Amino acid sequence: MSKNKTTAYKGPHSYQKRREGEGRSCVRYKCGLTNTIQDVLRQRPGWVEVKDDSEWDFNWCDVSWLRENFDHSYMEEHVRICHFRNHYELTRKNLMVKNLKRYRKILEREAGRLEASKCDFFPRTFELPSEYHLFVEEFKKSAGSTWIMKPVARSQGKGIFLFRKLKDIIDWKKDGSRAEEQKDEVQVESYVAQRYIENPYLIGGRKFDLRVYVLVTSYIPLKAWLYRDGFARFSNTRFSLNSLDDQCILPSGCKWQMQQLRRYLTARHGAETVEQLFRDIDTIFIRSLQSVQKVIINDKHCFELYGYDILLDRELKPWLIEVNASPSLSASSQEDYRMKYALLEDTLHIVDMEGRLSGREKQVGGFDLMWNDGPVFKEDMSLETLDSSCYTANTHLGCVNDRKKQLRQFLKPLPGHKRINQSQPTVPQAPPRT
Repeated sequence: MSKNKTTAYKGPHSYQKRREGEGRSCVRYKCGLTNTIQDVLRQRPGWVEVKDDSEWDFNWCDVSWLRENFDHSYMEEHVRICHFRNHYELTRKNLMVKNLKRYRKILEREAGRLEASKCDFFPRTFELPSEYHLFVEEFKKSAGSTWIMKPVARSQGKGIFLFRKLKDIIDWKKDGSRAEEQKDEVQVESYVAQRYIENPYLIGGRKFDLRVYVLVTSYIPLKAWLYRDGFARFSNTRFSLNSLDDQCILPSGCKWQMQQLRRYLTARHGAETVEQLFRDIDTIFIRSLQSVQKVIINDKHCFELYGYDILLDRELKPWLIEVNASPSLSASSQEDYRMKYALLEDTLHIVDMEGRLSGREKQVGGFDLMWNDGPVFKEDMSLETLDSSCYTANTHLGCVNDRKKQLRQFLKPLPGHKRINQSQPTVPQAPPRT
């Protein structure tokens, strides 16, 4: 394989044969990361790591590799890679909001305001400096409110700050209003200015956000899976708006598993209220994916494991903060490691390089199929009852994750291989990665 052309593995089993049940006996993988995903890949039966420019069947790469190599790559039918070409349409903060605003306008025009209101899950947001004057108009309508500034292309909280006065963001004043002698200066980095959620839901006086995992294997048609596990990340300090600097720090304290959070909320607010909350969170996933469905370049070689960041306010309204194309796979504890190991293992089950699945599954490990060119329900729909209100959405975020039992029911070992040990996540005792 040359540096300018990625050549896929040409094995004896074609894609058509694999789909007829003759699974691929050897999968050559390439991995550009050194965290939990590397452990999962190395322990997967029949998978062999390749280095440098060797031929590969599966590539877990970072987005920088994708930018440099995707357009120069030739991929065989069976090859899979872990990002869509223009994933940034959903994962860059400015483009995510742009696509959501556009989608909301389309819904309002075609289906009415009520339907469009289902997209009201992201705070008022403006891109600076290009929308500076629009932002100023909105800013003046809500004097004294708190806003948050975020660089559009950075992550992990880098560069963010809160403000309440226009003088704090004078550097982002639109270029056209600058003095003539300033126009040759280097343009300021693009940011988004977003209304800060001033009434977050607190537990023990501390703010938290949710990390939820959604796997997309196709955009046309849209096919998306929701993972049952996730976690709430708490701040180290008690929440207060008296000091804006303290509130810019990303949650870095303890973590609660999603089941623990759901039990806590249910005990405080009742099952019906919490079930509605989680239905609203499901809506965020589906609507956000639909907003980019016609923009993302669909490619049968690609899949994407998104990390959604959700914030709850005191009214138990969920807000979409951002979507990550490369959610952190490093672990902060042994429990965190086990959860991420299982998440990644189940991702590989769904990508299904071995050809084990029938294509009719509603659950694979800890993933539940929530959208398959339309909503997926727990029950099988009948011709007699087409009213979707009679059915229950096939999502179980924060519910019991019975992945081991479920996987034993249908994962059949390939000829010559032993059954995959579903207890593996508890076996590796590598120290947590930070």
